[in-house]
Amino acid sequence: MSGKITLTMIKPLAVQQGFIGPILSKINENGFRIVAMKLMWLTQNQAMRFYEVHKERPFYNDLVKSMTSGPIVAAILEKENAVEEYRKLIGATNPANAEPGTIRKLYGSSLEANAVHGSDSDENAQIEADFFFSKLECF
Repeated sequence: MSGKITLTMIKPLAVQQGFIGPILSKINENGFRIVAMKLMWLTQNQAMRFYEVHKERPFYNDLVKSMTSGPIVAAILEKENAVEEYRKLIGATNPANAEPGTIRKLYGSSLEANAVHGSDSDENAQIEADFFFSKLECF
């Protein structure tokens, strides 16, 4: 059974470029309900823990550096089949390969600067949501 939540992060470059509003509008227009949201600046330790699953990958250090370069917006989104639906909305990881109209095509500029993070499974969505938010912060 598919879950009802997913986690997104609007990444530092997209925040710096002023894309928070347009990205959130796109999320709302596509039927997602924001149940928790915060603006924060990840520490190196937080970014390393969040992306620990990629620790052995060659891009890990660059990813951590990128994610700590400025503030991010983290949000829990709710919708039926949330992970699958959000992954369709954001498009391919590389904006050059993303479908027209997807968030990454519209607001991403490269594989490394692809505008947003989206959970890749229901299990990871819950783990990632718990990483950023306590139950008291979800509405």
